Amino acid sequence: MKKGILIIWLGLISLSLRAQENLKLDFEQYMEWVRLYHPISIQAEINLRMGQMEVRQARGGFDPLVYGNLDKKEYKESLYYDKREAGIVVPTWMGVELNGTFEQNSGRYLNAESTVPNAGLLSAGASVNVGQGLILDDRRAALRQAQIYQEATEVERINLLNSLNLQAADMYWRWSLAYENREVLKEGVELAKFRFAAVKRFFEQGDQAAIDTVEAFTQLLNRQYRLQIAENSFFEATQELNTFLWDENGEPMVLTQGVIPQGLFEDFNWAPDFEEFRMVVLRHPELRLTDYELASLDVERRLKTQQLLPVVKLKYNFLSESVSGMSPSPFFENNYKWGVTFYTPLLLRKTRGAVGLANAKIEMKQTSRDLKELQLINKLEAELNNWTVLNQQVSTISQNVTSLQALLTGEMRRFEIGESSLFLVNAREVAVFDSRLTLNELASKLRTSYAKTRFAAGLGFEGD
Repeated sequence: MKKGILIIWLGLISLSLRAQENLKLDFEQYMEWVRLYHPISIQAEINLRMGQMEVRQARGGFDPLVYGNLDKKEYKESLYYDKREAGIVVPTWMGVELNGTFEQNSGRYLNAESTVPNAGLLSAGASVNVGQGLILDDRRAALRQAQIYQEATEVERINLLNSLNLQAADMYWRWSLAYENREVLKEGVELAKFRFAAVKRFFEQGDQAAIDTVEAFTQLLNRQYRLQIAENSFFEATQELNTFLWDENGEPMVLTQGVIPQGLFEDFNWAPDFEEFRMVVLRHPELRLTDYELASLDVERRLKTQQLLPVVKLKYNFLSESVSGMSPSPFFENNYKWGVTFYTPLLLRKTRGAVGLANAKIEMKQTSRDLKELQLINKLEAELNNWTVLNQQVSTISQNVTSLQALLTGEMRRFEIGESSLFLVNAREVAVFDSRLTLNELASKLRTSYAKTRFAAGLGFEGD
């Protein structure tokens, strides 16, 4: 499979503050690309077609049936019989079967009841179940269940897209976190390089102790090591992000080197509407899918209940030698044939067991739905609380970063006038960088938390 190269020209190319050649892949454009072209999005649409085909297949149970039969016997130059029959059966939604036949029979040994006029005999009539199958039969039950399945595929599509939304959003903000961490550690390495060069120069001039050069060099090595880990993490995150990027032709795409994410601290005005989400969760796709399962089981129960009735089938056909003779008048003449079929088991143990099983399935599914609803409500509350706590933590750590930066600035001034040591300056600086990395992680979690709260409420891509 060819791999396209994603040159992110999605209308949102922006220059990096640090490198003019860098291109930015904004979050909203990335999510729109995922929604349109990711394979799971395509599968969700295919799922709809499967529902449509299920209904079409079930409607086939009501297709008119044309049939024909030829039965002829000739022995020792004697025509025993020549029986020909053709007809059509038209099932209807009301449970009535309309039928029409034409038969033409001849022969020396033809059964008397098969004797018809030489030109043939036309028959038209209907058959209807007045007992079992009057309200619901196998054909109508199959069609209703197919229609329920089709409606369920709409919800299943939403469920698939909601899950995709969460996965894609989580991956993007992990990618952004890896990028921000790399940039922080790059800054730390540059500062360590500058300080090591300065300390080394002061040592050579006799203004600094030799041990200070060792201190500065070990700090440089330590930060270079952490930067190498961060660069590898960013590379891995970029590769994982690539799995969410596909073009309109269904080909995977790869981010070019230099493409960067939206910053963790850029404007992010989204916030969950607590009250709206608490109402929306009661219509969660998983609950709606369970409701469709219950509806399908109810159709099955009603069908089994119908089978408790005896089979009573009435058939009536009026007869005519020509099509022109098929007027309402034959109904009142003696040219007809009719019949009735009746049968029923005496104990009905099989049917009663089937009805009881159907009721048990519905009860089990209903209790499962009640449990699922409670779990979803509690999950949403946990995510909403997590969102609130993360907001508080971001605010707390932001203040901590500001305070640590102030301490670092003060320590550097003391160092410049000879009242502090390089060890203390490095310790203050390490604390600042560690707190900035913590803040990055919390900012990434906060943005992912928004996607998690939407998913917990049963929401995903905007507009779906």
